[in-house]
Amino acid sequence: MIGEKVMHFQGKGTDLAELQQKISSYLESDGFTVQSSDPSTQGTLLQAKKGGFLRGVVDADRALSILISGTPEDFTLKIGIGKWVEHLGVMAVETLVVSELFLVVDVGETAWNFEIEDKLAKQIESLVG
Repeated sequence: MIGEKVMHFQGKGTDLAELQQKISSYLESDGFTVQSSDPSTQGTLLQAKKGGFLRGVVDADRALSILISGTPEDFTLKIGIGKWVEHLGVMAVETLVVSELFLVVDVGETAWNFEIEDKLAKQIESLVG
C-alpha cells in the first residue's frame, strides 16, 4: 500500500504499553490530538490528527494510524493514514474494520504521509533502542 510503513522488532524486551505512551507523548508534543484503543489480543491502535496544515492536506476524517501488535520480544508497528474513529478509547481493535484504518492515499496525502512516517519511524527506533 502506498504510504504505509511496517516496522518489526525482535529481541528488544520492550514494554509495549510504555512505548505506546512515549509515541503518544511525542505526537502530542508535535501538536497532534492522540487517541488510543484499549490493549487487546490484536494489539493497540493509536490515532493522531492535526489541525491547520494537515486539515488542508487531507480530509478532516483522516488520521495517522499506528497499530502496535505482538509481544515485548517480537512486535510490529504498522503506520499509515486511515479513517479517524470517534471515541476509539471505548472500542476494541477487533471490532474495527482494519481496512478503513489504513487507506490508500492520493498524491497530496502521500507526500505528507511519507514525511510524518519517516520522522515518527526514526523516533520509534530511538525509543526502542
